[in-house]
Amino acid sequence: MPKCNHCDAHVSERFARVFADEHGEIHACINCSANAGIAEVARKRARGT
Repeated sequence: MPKCNHCDAHVSERFARVFADEHGEIHACINCSANAGIAEVARKRARGT
């Protein structure tokens, strides 16, 4: 099961598919970062920056 690299909390497979980096690492789970921060990262990745 995937987990947050910051706090070691387990995250869902769906969360990991969306928010993991290109190496499959999750740097912040929903408990470690604000929802706005997660959404911003997702937008940046979608733009390829």
